[in-house]
Amino acid sequence: MTSTPHLIAPPPDVQPDDAAATPVSRDVIVAGTLQRDLFRLGVVPCVIVALALTGWFTHSRLDALEAAFDAEGQAVARQVAAMSDLSLYAGDVPALQNVANAALRGGQVTRVEISNSAGVFVSAGPKTAPMGELRMFTAPVTLREASRATAFAPAGSTVAGDASIGLVQTFRDTTAYAHERTRVLMAGIGIAMLALLAAWAWVRHTARAVAQPLRRISRTVAALEAGQFDARCNVVTSSSDEDDDDAGSGGRRRTRHEFANLAHDINRLAERLQRNQQISDEQVREATAVALQRMAEAEQAALSRARFLAAASHDLRQPLHAMGLFIDGLLPTANPTQRPAVLRLQEATDFMGVLLDDLLEISRLDAQVLTPAIAGVSLASLFDQLEAQHAAAAAAARVRLVWKDRGLAVNSDPALLLRIVGNLVSNAIRHTPTDGTVLVVARRRGGAVRIEVRDNGVGIAPIHQTRIFEEFYQVANTERDRRQGFGLGLAICARIALLLGTRIKLRSALQAGSTFSLDLPIAHPRLVAAPTKEAAAAAPLAGLHCLVVDDDPAILDGSRTLLELWGCQVDCASTRKEALTRLDKTDAHFDVVLCDLQLDGEEDGMEVIEDTRRLQPDALAVLVSGATGPEALQRLRKGGVMLLTKPVAPAKLRALLSTKRAPILAAC
Repeated sequence: MTSTPHLIAPPPDVQPDDAAATPVSRDVIVAGTLQRDLFRLGVVPCVIVALALTGWFTHSRLDALEAAFDAEGQAVARQVAAMSDLSLYAGDVPALQNVANAALRGGQVTRVEISNSAGVFVSAGPKTAPMGELRMFTAPVTLREASRATAFAPAGSTVAGDASIGLVQTFRDTTAYAHERTRVLMAGIGIAMLALLAAWAWVRHTARAVAQPLRRISRTVAALEAGQFDARCNVVTSSSDEDDDDAGSGGRRRTRHEFANLAHDINRLAERLQRNQQISDEQVREATAVALQRMAEAEQAALSRARFLAAASHDLRQPLHAMGLFIDGLLPTANPTQRPAVLRLQEATDFMGVLLDDLLEISRLDAQVLTPAIAGVSLASLFDQLEAQHAAAAAAARVRLVWKDRGLAVNSDPALLLRIVGNLVSNAIRHTPTDGTVLVVARRRGGAVRIEVRDNGVGIAPIHQTRIFEEFYQVANTERDRRQGFGLGLAICARIALLLGTRIKLRSALQAGSTFSLDLPIAHPRLVAAPTKEAAAAAPLAGLHCLVVDDDPAILDGSRTLLELWGCQVDCASTRKEALTRLDKTDAHFDVVLCDLQLDGEEDGMEVIEDTRRLQPDALAVLVSGATGPEALQRLRKGGVMLLTKPVAPAKLRALLSTKRAPILAAC
């Protein structure tokens, strides 16, 4: 009877050491357990049935042997008793001896003894065998009527008048009987072992036929799970199976076809998964292409915005710079009626200058042209500078400032750190209610120092906490009041913090105040340099010879007016050629050269600076520009040029000119 099911070959692309090795191992273990269960389920009943049948048949055979052995011995004893009744009654010993010898000649017994109570005793056969190997059978010798006498009467059956006159004892040797019992037992055991072996082989074959296809299916499923959607269960049908199918063996065909159907279902699932993967891959490729295109468009838009911001910043700074120069020149000579309007103009100009400065700062940070000068910074000195800067604003807002440096020092850029903490303190003062407190404290955290700026203001809602570091984002300034800032301070501070290798953290809740903090590497206070002394007061500028180079007539007029108001001697040039003519004069000596970066046409202010360094090496060469593009900033940084960003505050310009005037006065 054929029992081989449809064989399912493993997929050719699934290897034992591929990515699906772990799932395959797990599935093989499961299949092995199933195989053991099937083996146990098939073998145990076979063992029980085989042992039961073998035991029953063996026991029946042994009982039959026992009964036959006893029946033969008892029959011989009865036959001898029936033949020796008259001879024993008559005391005919020779006749009894003949009867006993005749019984031995049949070979069924090995010894016969006939005796009575009168002392007659006749025996035949050897008495050398041990009694343990002999079995004795007895029969009484009775006298009966001739018509009733029979050798085959049941034991003890007597009729009226019958009386026992003696006893017959026969002995049978049990050696042959024991050998027969042993042979029967061995035959039973052999048959049982053959049955068990056949059952074991059959069940093992059946279990393998069930488990191996499942194991192969499991490996295919594991390969699909690992993403190998081209794995398949290849169904191989043997010719014997086809013959069985044609013969109509319904039960076996259904069993085989269950594996085949399972394999086909898995193949259909794999095909569907493969199609879905192809569709998904195509969608991913399309989405990736769209994303890359949009990313390129976004980068191009960002570059366009950066170029636009740089161009717009330069175009705005030019008139703003001229406005500042003219306003500062008009303010000392304005009459009481004109002075309020001039002050308003100056305030508006200052606000526009602050906004453009912030935009320039962000551009410089994005362009990565700032390189931190890391050094030891004493927090006591830092907090003293911050106290001097913000004490007036805190007093005006009736906010108490508390500083706790705890004698700590950090490794950082002093100017950039002052900018970050100063902005945080300014924001805290602005958002702290009247009679509130702003606490600036330093705490040691292992090998770092945490600087915290705390206030007890209204706090920041969680919805705003992730956006306050974005450009132009302000929580409580929806009307865009410029006196509350432009929303660029925290964005600049966040970029500077990243430049210093840290980041600003925020803890805040509504009506519970806010805490801004940043962690910096700790420094030993003894290794921190002592703070430098404050610079001396600005020297007078009378007699300072300045050359102003700009293609904007308004800026030239404003610069001339302001510098001459300070007592400087001013020459102006609108092109590089004019500037070079003045610089190359034999009797020309300039103390300061202020040159715009972008001159008319293709001329570049950097070339004028290089001419100044070559022809007037003692002059202070300063580039004045409204350009904020990353390329321009990196170029100026590589050239080592001193830069003033338009619009230049008159106070800043005066302070710069004073640094050049002081050495001149000292030399005089």
